[in-house]
Amino acid sequence: ETEPLTSKKDTSDCSKGEDCKENGLVVRNPKSALRLVEDGNKAHPSQGDKGEAAQISNGYSGVQSSAPCLGEGEDAQGTAPAATTTTTTTTSTTCGAEAQQQLMELEDRETWSKKIDFLLSVIGYAVDLGNVWRFPYICYQNGGGAFLIPYTIMALFGGIPLFYMELALGQYHRNGCISIWRKICPIFKGIGFAICIIDLYVASYYNTIMAWAFYYLISSFTAELPWTSCTNPWNTGNCTNYFSKDNVSWSQHSISPAEEFYTRQVLQVHRSNGLDDLGGISWQLTLCLLLIFTIVYFSIWKGVKTSGKVVWVTATFPYIILFILLVRGATLPGAWRGVLYYLKPDWQKLLATEVWVDAAAQIFFSLGPGFGVLLAYSSYNKFHNNCYQDALVTSTVNCLTSFVSGFVIFTVLGYMAEMRNEDVSEVAKDTGPSLLFITYAEAIANMPASTFFAIIFFLMLLTLGLDSTFAGLEGVITGVLDEFPHVWGKRRELFVLGLTILCFLGSLATLTFGGAYVVKLFEEYATGPAVLTVVFLEAVAVSWFYGITQFCNDVKEMLGSAPGWYWRVCWVAISPLFLLFVTCSFLSSPPELRLFDYDYPYWTTVVGYCIGTSSIIFIPIYMIYRLVITPGTLKERILKSITPETATEIPFGDIRMNAV
Repeated sequence: ETEPLTSKKDTSDCSKGEDCKENGLVVRNPKSALRLVEDGNKAHPSQGDKGEAAQISNGYSGVQSSAPCLGEGEDAQGTAPAATTTTTTTTSTTCGAEAQQQLMELEDRETWSKKIDFLLSVIGYAVDLGNVWRFPYICYQNGGGAFLIPYTIMALFGGIPLFYMELALGQYHRNGCISIWRKICPIFKGIGFAICIIDLYVASYYNTIMAWAFYYLISSFTAELPWTSCTNPWNTGNCTNYFSKDNVSWSQHSISPAEEFYTRQVLQVHRSNGLDDLGGISWQLTLCLLLIFTIVYFSIWKGVKTSGKVVWVTATFPYIILFILLVRGATLPGAWRGVLYYLKPDWQKLLATEVWVDAAAQIFFSLGPGFGVLLAYSSYNKFHNNCYQDALVTSTVNCLTSFVSGFVIFTVLGYMAEMRNEDVSEVAKDTGPSLLFITYAEAIANMPASTFFAIIFFLMLLTLGLDSTFAGLEGVITGVLDEFPHVWGKRRELFVLGLTILCFLGSLATLTFGGAYVVKLFEEYATGPAVLTVVFLEAVAVSWFYGITQFCNDVKEMLGSAPGWYWRVCWVAISPLFLLFVTCSFLSSPPELRLFDYDYPYWTTVVGYCIGTSSIIFIPIYMIYRLVITPGTLKERILKSITPETATEIPFGDIRMNAV
């Protein structure tokens, strides 16, 4: 693609194949070298253990793309005296098929068609079902309006800095969650494998929740919604429809028709005795999930070029629906009671540690670092894209969406309390998916034009979930394809097909009659502490091993200015402490799980921790493996294992530059 930076006759022979392969640097004669000087920029300190190679003043060395690979038994010898010139260039030789493959990957790597495709994809990933049900519930549970104080503090000093860090890492190194560690700190490469396992766990239960929403969507295409009456085959004698025209009293044993539709028709949990007897598989939910995975496959099989277009619908449609539902909810009788309950501050709650833990966990899982998605999406950006601005915009949109969703939910809860003649706290006892599929669905069913609002509401839930699924699977796909380009580089469609089939088969346990119990177990244990541990180690590896100075220099190369002291302090100290605080709080008091009338037995806690450990166990396993296969003394092995082994190749005009 480019002309050699120097003539071949100036190249000295290699004498040690190991050094040639490890560093790939040959010092050229300054008289024949192309000098690339950029005023005002200082050279990066070398990350390798060889100091002979002089550097360019902008921190990059030119890549001699047409240089032959030197022999196995040769070593690079410097020919230019350091005192004769102030700026010399080092030229990287592509020793072996691996280096040639890296250059080919860089040239062939696709990018987003438009900047807005990337922004919508990141927003669609960050804004998911949790924004609609989890934030409103946690907010009113932890002091209402007072909760916004710890939430904002945790966002500023924990969530947003980690979000920004992952975007910058992915954009600079242009690799997925596995292979990127070769360029940062190779001994932590197990983090990438752990992320892929976590993403597979998420795909195994998250899409099942969308299958429930899809079942509701299909059931909504009727003149009278099926969860409005107690005359259906699945109803019991306790079914009480207090919205009927008859004077019906609500007793302690009363069950709404919406709850019976959810538990006895959609989930059919009454046909299961718990986790030790899940029962058969629901063929209705299986078909719904199959259709969802079909949509997912054809949305991501070609890469970000296609998924970047799909998110124009899946990322924007929920905001239109949220606005419609907000206006409708605000006009309902009793809506003010819900809003008051949502925002009324309870300042005493701020003294409780649990409130701060919930705030930290909410902002972290809402923004979503640690799933490999931000690394994957940003790796398809242009090198000089302003990822700092992207981080601020997308994280702000995400937090505001959570806040507005609270009004959408609580105006309806106030309406429900008004109809039942109860306090809002009694109506708002449902949490998680039950808040959407029971409480909100029941409120919609008793509004004018209920069919219309039911259809758009469950369509909104589907679109909220779809782009998050696109993102989670793209994190795995990009990670594996970048790590094994010689195997899957030209077979993306086949790999994506195999991955979606694997996720579908992994979801079968959640499609059983007791599948809701499995979903709850995975939601609490498979992602929580595992992702927190992953991001904690990621922050430590980048800030303390790769070096905060080096990382800030990388950001300066992309954006033209280095991050300020605020970001440095957050990355080095505050964000890791933030993650450690949340992780220790979770481990010290594991959640006592209960769903409907089923109390999870003690052994499920052990199973839950085993599920969570099964992903992060790859991190110490790879560390041991790395130290074993690396030659040398223990000290030499450790030093080589924490030193970047692969340079980051970056487009520099028409010349391929190699960051050293």
